[in-house]
Amino acid sequence: MNLSGTLSSDYMKLAEIPVNKRPSLINFAATDFVSLRDSLIQYAKAVYPLEYQYFVESDLGLMFLEMIAYMGSVMSLKADMLANENFLSTANQRSSVKKLLELIGVRMRGPLSAAADVEVSLSQTPGGGTWTISQENRVITVTSPEDGGQVSYTLYQVENGLVTDLDTNANADLEITTNGRLYTDLAIQEGALVTDSGDFAATEGVRTIQLTTAPVIEGSVQVFIDSSEATVNGAFHEVDNLYFASGISDKIFEIVYDDDFGATVVFGDGTTGISPDDSASYLVTYRIGGGSRGNLLKESINTAIEINAGVGITATLTNVTPAVGGANAESIQNAKKYAPLTFRRQDRLVTLQDYSVFANTFISNWGTVGKARAATRRAYASANTIDIYVLEKASDLQLQKATPNFKTNLLEAISSKKMATDEVVIVDGLIRTIDLVTTIKIDEEQKPHQNEIISKVREKILNYMGADNRSFGQALEVSDINRKIFEVDAVRYSTLNNLDQDVLVDFNEIIQLNNLTINVELLS
Repeated sequence: MNLSGTLSSDYMKLAEIPVNKRPSLINFAATDFVSLRDSLIQYAKAVYPLEYQYFVESDLGLMFLEMIAYMGSVMSLKADMLANENFLSTANQRSSVKKLLELIGVRMRGPLSAAADVEVSLSQTPGGGTWTISQENRVITVTSPEDGGQVSYTLYQVENGLVTDLDTNANADLEITTNGRLYTDLAIQEGALVTDSGDFAATEGVRTIQLTTAPVIEGSVQVFIDSSEATVNGAFHEVDNLYFASGISDKIFEIVYDDDFGATVVFGDGTTGISPDDSASYLVTYRIGGGSRGNLLKESINTAIEINAGVGITATLTNVTPAVGGANAESIQNAKKYAPLTFRRQDRLVTLQDYSVFANTFISNWGTVGKARAATRRAYASANTIDIYVLEKASDLQLQKATPNFKTNLLEAISSKKMATDEVVIVDGLIRTIDLVTTIKIDEEQKPHQNEIISKVREKILNYMGADNRSFGQALEVSDINRKIFEVDAVRYSTLNNLDQDVLVDFNEIIQLNNLTINVELLS
């Protein structure tokens, strides 16, 4: 017998891994598809070395491993997303941010309405000393220049620069003392006027009113309670939070919005604000609509309205100023920026940051908001004088000089919350307008999609330059603009043709985009 020098065996000894040891082979750090797929393959090789050895793309067994990795990566992503939505700094969904802020008593702002001064020219002088515009005739409808759809406006009376509240008779009609055949102390605010009325249920612990129509425009809700109790009867006013009440005698209410900006009016419980009695009835007027689509140019509205129904007197209504201030609901980024600071302020104004935060989140009775920055004067004798530089938001993209109405409202709101020794002065901020000319370079094969790419780049730039994203004293950095442009995947390279360095501004200035030109170069 000749020996070949090799040994052979007719059996193979298997070293099986016990079931209780197999968890040690699990890679708990694997979360994405590739790492899960690789971990599953390694596990199969370790636990089933003989049963399965064919790790090729066309094999049915590997297909099942990849399907498991697919589902694992989806579930892992959802778990991460759910975890992120539980924290304000990482939340991305509006509903999540809204609910997190409600835990600390801060509410996200809803849509805002555009407003404009108007003149009404009468066909003849009405008798009786007053002329009346019924609720239905107070609402006019025109075409929105933004989307071509219908947009409505409601007529209000203005006294001393302020829009009047619901009158003592809880009348939704507009009654104004005759002032010849031309009346100018009037304004329109975007939104269709809606009236809800009814009685309170005796079983309610805390009185509430569910408004029937949405979306409800921020700051437009007016409430009148008809009660036999003198302390309850009359108009109530809105507050951000019922806990701001100073006692049981305050006629206040709070608005709670849902995700679609439907609204519920919530009254006090008898300890923090008055609770209407069981026999009381209510009348609520509010407007629905809002958003940037309501902004109009001067004299865009020139329409006839009827006054003193049955008498036949007609009038022509014209907006003598642009309708501005319409803006969409508060962005997530803006809410996350100011909400923690609002909570820290605790409804009082002590530090400069308190004044800045309050002014930046303030809503006037015209439904407009602004941008602000507080500063103290350098002179020693004026150390307690606080200058608040303000601009009013005209649209989602533009700011304007604050109107007297906005300044008056802001100063009145500050006076009840500031330190007694502080002197507050409202000062006009400055707008630095700039033009941007940018050239983007894209691949030749992207030419059929050129217009779509330009549209995406324009949207990125406009969002970056939007009113909510600009602050007093914030420089315009060339690298930041290019970084935003590069978020569009099709753009290979970009340059700002008319800017070669950052634009710096003073502490009381805000940069605002004037004109934007986007050029395209094709790369072969």
